[in-house]
Amino acid sequence: MIQKSITSIGYAIEDLSSGVHFYTETIEVSRLSSIAFFEAGESYKGQRFYWQNREKTFTLVGLGHAHVITSSSEDKRFEEVDKQWSELCSKIVNEEHDLQPILFGGFSFDPANQLSSEWDMFPSAYFAVPSFQLVIRDDRVFISIHLVTKEKDSQHRFDQLRSERDDLIHAAQVRELKPYAKPLLTNLEERFKELYLDAVSHVTKLIRTGEAQKVVIARSLTLTFAEDVSSPSAMYHVSKEQPESFLFGLELADNLFFGATPERLVKVENRRALSTCLAGSIKRGQTATEDQQLGNELLQDLKNLEEHQYVVDMITKVFTKYCEAVKVPKYPKLMKIRDIQHLYTPVEGQLQKGQGLLQLVKDLHPTPALGGEPRGDAMAIIRMVEQMNRGYYAAPVGWIDAAGNGEFAVAIRSALLNKQNAYLYAGGGIVADSDPTSEYAETLVKFRPMLRTLGGKLNG
Repeated sequence: MIQKSITSIGYAIEDLSSGVHFYTETIEVSRLSSIAFFEAGESYKGQRFYWQNREKTFTLVGLGHAHVITSSSEDKRFEEVDKQWSELCSKIVNEEHDLQPILFGGFSFDPANQLSSEWDMFPSAYFAVPSFQLVIRDDRVFISIHLVTKEKDSQHRFDQLRSERDDLIHAAQVRELKPYAKPLLTNLEERFKELYLDAVSHVTKLIRTGEAQKVVIARSLTLTFAEDVSSPSAMYHVSKEQPESFLFGLELADNLFFGATPERLVKVENRRALSTCLAGSIKRGQTATEDQQLGNELLQDLKNLEEHQYVVDMITKVFTKYCEAVKVPKYPKLMKIRDIQHLYTPVEGQLQKGQGLLQLVKDLHPTPALGGEPRGDAMAIIRMVEQMNRGYYAAPVGWIDAAGNGEFAVAIRSALLNKQNAYLYAGGGIVADSDPTSEYAETLVKFRPMLRTLGGKLNG
């Protein structure tokens, strides 16, 4: 039997110019598995998403598309998404504050990159309001129905959605989660390896001649499997392998872009904004003693401290523009996750009146940790030397609700999965004294989370 209580019914977002209505209904249910709910929505394959924050206090699953917002613009994509979402949200009547409709999606790293690639289906911005929205927040479970329609009488359709919602809840609560085995990897190819090593050498020379201070160069792996890898399987394994990170998954047709990133770009909750400066890294030790030694080495390493300070300075500058009472610790700390440890500095502030989450996302992306410094010079160099399309790798992925609260992470430690193939991405910051061999070794460490998730191994 499904235990549920109705928390909000039938408030509408109405677009008066087009006659579109956006109806929602939310119920609270007893505990269920978010992965099981994601899996139960197999009929919505290609139209699902998944999110869980690092603290494991907020989990979000979307099944189906009630409404999609996309942009192909190079310079107005953030504004276009923000405008369309704000127009919908401004029409809410009988607003229920406990749980808002949520828009989830992501942006491409560089919309000016027109290289044909595995990302060709993805626009420069891709967001969706789900037909069925699961939120697990502070151990309470809420499931919402969203219906966007021009029909004046949508009662029959809404009743159909209620019935389907109950089936999804029952499946997630009663059926056993499939015992997913790791995929069987049949081939691993290091794409663009020589190009990457040459690019690092070239970029260090450009930096020495004053063309930039820092440039992030990325590379990619291609994995091939014995059979198709399902999205629920991928999300199941990444949640087991990397539970201390932000987990995300975004489907489009036969593609799943997913990952386990340690890096928050920005979070807004009740007008309080929080960002994470994460740059500078070193591997984990084999023992606690070695781990501590490596961490201390990172805290004193001038190259990594310089990389980190670029990020702190840039994020602080953006927060000072949009926020009041900005707080920045004087020295970085260590953030330790399973395969790697990073230099970490939090930045927080109170949003000024009239400013919002997507404005922060626009000005923060890409941070020097993913692009370089100065931003414009670094991006021009990346386009010239990288010779690949990052797609949504290293770009903002996340959510925003109707009240303006939300969170975006930087989509690193990620992969694009398409049936029997997966494309993995990793990069590192190049400065004047960077060594191609050392930078290559650093990318190996950064590939490991997704390799382990997908049944592979690289360099031990």
